[in-house]
Amino acid sequence: MATEPLNTEAAEGDRDRRFHGGAPAHLDDNELARRTEAERVEAGIDPYDPNDIPPATDEDPLVDPTADPTYQDIQSVTARQEAEGETAPLTKDNPFPPTRY
Repeated sequence: MATEPLNTEAAEGDRDRRFHGGAPAHLDDNELARRTEAERVEAGIDPYDPNDIPPATDEDPLVDPTADPTYQDIQSVTARQEAEGETAPLTKDNPFPPTRY
């Protein structure tokens, strides 16, 4: 981005020959911000231009952990223990998890 020539007309707005040659009433803020960032990178103030970085492309995992047989076994044992009353929520009266000793 630092090597491309800067377009000054876009930042100043479209020129109309019917009006005077002064500055336009409304400047393009997005173009001014882009040019400012490019100048900061060229001057060495910023290490890179954030607009030059592509977006992250994290893909969804191809494996569903809930489809794993080990996960399903753990869920079934946990459901059985809760149904039979082997596990109880930790409370002030019952502050420790159950033991198998």
